[in-house]
Parts: sequence; C-alpha cells; structure tokens
Amino acid sequence: MVLQDGKYLLEGNIDPLELVQKYGCPLYVYESSIIEAQYKRLTRAFDVEDLQINYAAKALSNINILRYMHSIGAGLDTVSIQEVRLGLKAGFEPQNIMYTPNCVSIEEISAAAKLGVKINIDNISILEQFGTLFPDYPVCIRINPHIMAGGNSKISTGHIDSKFGISFHQMPLIHRILKATGLHVEGVHMHTGSDILDIDVFLQGAEILFQVAKEFPDLKYLDFGSGFKVPYKEEDIETDIEELGEKITARFKLFCEDYGKNLTLMFEPGKFLVSRSGIFLTKVNVVKQTTSTVFAGIDSGLNHLIRPMLYDAYHKIVNISNTTGRQRFYTVVGYICETDTFGVNRRMNEISEGDILAFYNAGAYCYTMSSNYNSRFRPAEVFILNGKDHLIRERETMEDLLRGQVEIETLTPKPELS
Repeated sequence: MVLQDGKYLLEGNIDPLELVQKYGCPLYVYESSIIEAQYKRLTRAFDVEDLQINYAAKALSNINILRYMHSIGAGLDTVSIQEVRLGLKAGFEPQNIMYTPNCVSIEEISAAAKLGVKINIDNISILEQFGTLFPDYPVCIRINPHIMAGGNSKISTGHIDSKFGISFHQMPLIHRILKATGLHVEGVHMHTGSDILDIDVFLQGAEILFQVAKEFPDLKYLDFGSGFKVPYKEEDIETDIEELGEKITARFKLFCEDYGKNLTLMFEPGKFLVSRSGIFLTKVNVVKQTTSTVFAGIDSGLNHLIRPMLYDAYHKIVNISNTTGRQRFYTVVGYICETDTFGVNRRMNEISEGDILAFYNAGAYCYTMSSNYNSRFRPAEVFILNGKDHLIRERETMEDLLRGQVEIETLTPKPELS
C-alpha cells in the first residue's frame, strides 16, 4: 500500500476504503505483486544449480495463497497433517511438500508418510519409531545447531534449550538408529527461528550443518530453514538477503564440490514472502481521552492480531481516512475484555470515530493466529490478484461460532422461558 496524491492505494490502484465499503471491516487484504517480488528477490539471491524455496504454510494458509505460491514455483513447508492435506488440495505434488512436525504422535507422522511427502524428523524417539515402521522411507533429519541467530527468544528455535531438532552432539546415537533400522537419510535441516539479525551467526549454524551432512553419503538436499527478518518500520533493520545469498552460495558450492555431487539448496520462508503483502483494515469505534492518554478503540483486538500482545511486535498503523490532517498521539487499543494494546503513543493523523486504520505487515501470522476469543467473529480475507480484488474467505457468522457445538437437550430453554 502506497500513499499517492494524498490517497492510499493498493495494487491495481485499488482504494482500500472502497474495499471496506465492499467487504466490511475489519478486513485482511493481501497483494500478490508483493509476494511475487519477494519470491523473485529470494531466488535471485542464491546462485546455485538447484534451488528449492518451500513456502512455510503456517504464516498464511488460505488455500488461494497456497495455490498462488504453487503457481509462481514454490514448494511447501508444513508442520501439521492438516497443512499437508491443504497443500495437496492446493495442487502441490507430494515430493514438493516438506513435513516438519514437532511433538506430534507417530500416528500423524505415519499418515503423512502414507501421503508420500518428505518427512523431516526432529527427535530421537520418533526417528527410532519411524525407522521401525518405515525402514524404506527416506527421511530428512532436523539438527539443532545450538545457536541464537534471532532476536525475540519466543521465536528462536535453534538454541540449546529449544524443543526443536536433534542436537548435533547426538550424531552417534542417530547413526546407531540408522544402522539398526536401515533407515535412509536423504536430507539434513536446520531452522534457527525468525528474525535473523546476524548473518555471521547464521553462517556458524550453516557450518555445523555442513559438518553433519558429510556423515551421510547419499544426500539429495540441505535445508537451511528460514527466519529472514523483514522491516516493520522505516528505520528497522532486515536480513540482508543479498549478502546472505552471496555467502551461502559460495560456501554451498564448495561443499558440493567436496561432497562429490550437486545437492539441492532449500529454504522455507514464510514471513519473508507474505508479511509485507498484507494490510489489516479496522474501523475506529471510539476516541476516548483519559487524564493521561488518548485512546483510539477499534473494531478488532488481539483475537485478530495477537502479535503485539504476544511478542511485543511493532506494526505500523496509519489513518487512511485522514491523510492530511494534523498529527496527534494515540494509543491504539482493541475491543477485547482485557489489556489489548496494538501501539502506545503512536503519532498519527488526527483520528475521528468511524475512521479506518490500516495495520502494515499483516500478511504473516495474523489470520493464522486469530481466534474467536470473546466469541468474536474472524474477519474476511481479500486477495488482490492481477489488479483485481477477490474475496478468499467469508466473514464468520453466528452459525460459524456455533458449528461443532452440541447442545444438551435437557439444557435447551423452554419456549415460555426463552
């Protein structure tokens, strides 16, 4: 979304205020052109013979987004059997789906294996069980490199206290299990978590993965995960993809030369591909001034965008109804019945009740982490493709809220009491 001649516009010169009139509010909107640009930027950064970008479905899993990812050439990274099935329904071939669960049952992993997708195993117990059940099924092994490459501890997954991955110090035990079961390893994987700030620290983890990879003679691919940081405000830093690409490319080519054959280089970005593609449109219900603060209370809450409350995440907020008015300071809050704050003391063009506020970076982990807390409905989703807006998820209704609930007949109110 860009400000042009005093008006905010989306791909195809679509006015977001018109989308609110058409689809209601609150509303998630995603721009395909930004997703494609991010995908192309990533593929250009790594100059290798065989590169596979697997989109992390957990970031934004609407089936239309999955189909779009497939159309531009991406594979799919999944973390649940449900995401696997969504991926298959979206048109991905099983061999282009990586399934990387954590702390799930062997029954779920077995179900994924029966669907023919790539299996990425991240703990010793499951490796042993899987090898016993499926000794002829090639697997990937997720290694924990014991590094902290990201910022927020809640989204860092490669450190020593993380529940993810098998410690690289447990390689002797891995080899014993492989020998006992006959299980074949076709890939090794690491994922350090979101918000990679220090490329050199990430490269230290890569070196550990290269060392581990040397212990397996028949690999087809190395998967370096993702966690590429995107900017959330003007002065924010981001992962330098071009620098990372240059350094990883050079080191990967040396490894392949030493290994004796070319392998596929894999990454699994989610946030990097879709975060900046999304905006979240909300309406101001009330402007409330207290003795110390001016609140702008909107028709949404942490049930629709939990990242600020869960991760202290920053999302840029603009008043798209007033692009030229004087600026004032507001604390933007939601309608959930507890502390529900999106931004404190944000300098914004003067807000009036009924104005539309737009949240940036709403493409990743916004709808997918939404809920019906306070019995609120989840919003609609709109996808802008080739300059045209498409409704890709309907706004929930009371019927959606009650779906799945089973009423006890004896508790049903009698007509005269209802």
